[in-house]
Amino acid sequence: MSLPKLSPASTTSAIVLTATGSTGTSNKGAGYTGHYPFGIYSDTDSLLYDANFVNGASDQVAYTYKKLGGDVLDIELTTGNIYAAYEEAVLEYSYQINIHQAKNVLSDLLGMSTGTFDHDGQMIGGDAKGIAVNLSFPRFEFGYAQRVANGLAAEAGIGGDLTMYSASFGLKGGQQDYDLQSVISSSAATTEPATEETPPYADDVGNKKVKIHRVFYKTPEAIWRFYGYYGGLNVVGNLNHYGQYADDTTFELIPAWHNKLQALAYEDHLFTRLSHYSYEIRNNKLRIYPIPDGDSPQHMWVEFTVNKNPWEEEENRQDGATGVNNMNTLPFENVPYKNINAIGKQWIRRYALALSKETLSHVRGKFSTIPIPGETVTLNAGQLAQESATEQERLKAELKEILDQMTYRALMEDDAKLVTAVGTIQEEIPLLIYQG
Repeated sequence: MSLPKLSPASTTSAIVLTATGSTGTSNKGAGYTGHYPFGIYSDTDSLLYDANFVNGASDQVAYTYKKLGGDVLDIELTTGNIYAAYEEAVLEYSYQINIHQAKNVLSDLLGMSTGTFDHDGQMIGGDAKGIAVNLSFPRFEFGYAQRVANGLAAEAGIGGDLTMYSASFGLKGGQQDYDLQSVISSSAATTEPATEETPPYADDVGNKKVKIHRVFYKTPEAIWRFYGYYGGLNVVGNLNHYGQYADDTTFELIPAWHNKLQALAYEDHLFTRLSHYSYEIRNNKLRIYPIPDGDSPQHMWVEFTVNKNPWEEEENRQDGATGVNNMNTLPFENVPYKNINAIGKQWIRRYALALSKETLSHVRGKFSTIPIPGETVTLNAGQLAQESATEQERLKAELKEILDQMTYRALMEDDAKLVTAVGTIQEEIPLLIYQG
């Protein structure tokens, strides 16, 4: 049986990639917004619109045509497929750069103001709106380390970011135990008769447990501390003399650190040696030693903080609980096309080519062979798919590796190695003996 003779209506493919692209706004040109799924760089109404992006997408057509052998065998892609791949490649590059910068700056931006973003990832609200934060070099403040230090300082009673409150309670003769939680909660609900104001912690305490940091009292005879035992005024800096006046024939220069140590020792002995009372606290239940009597101070004071939820923001807004808390809330937008240099644009071209191969593999994968008069053509969809996946993975790995070598930490390590190397070289330079 003889093979039938076919008479196809057309001897050319319906879809064939052209040798060059166009920057026009027709449905075949790179300027036509319908080619781009997102239109972030091509839509003239977008803040990131860039005519150079349109030119780059148009040039990508010629690059893809030559790399895939379009002048030898037809490529079943439209120019619109290439334009879309080019946009995706630019957005992927922007993503990788933003991830890299997030590693650099997240510690210093924690707690800072974030923003609101549209569906394209562009900022539509927030303090950083209109500022390319992801392209800026930040001021280093060791943000997270300072946040940890503030917590430690608050615990040690030497600062921190927690508001410290104080309250007083009256001592009763013969009563040794006092419930500070009840005392503070009751005072929070009272109003000062003279000012008709509630205490500053009135809205914070409620049913929350307070944390006591210090218990103290004041006495009218406090002036004697200046002349007390082992410490006070006019003590010579080298601690050789403890009289209440200095030798008027000796004048010593005392370094500031020496005075600071004396001040710390002076304050320490006020806490441990001069007070007539001591105490212990268990679950905010205060026990006074010795048992108060008629000669005891009328009032004692406590300094305390109110335990808050970690995400509850302080009134002074230094906590920044509602600000940047991870990479997801960084005020980063898509990288403007104009800020991508030659290095980045070459990566984009290669990645867009790999994406075009992926699209072509999907098109050719719909048919394993194409019958032609007297012969068949086997398509390479599987090979194209494999090459595309490999190239995309390799390009992303290459970019990530390069960026990891350029984090601020890595740059500092390289600088340290360079300084060490310079020192090693200088050690080998012979020192000449001067001869007069």
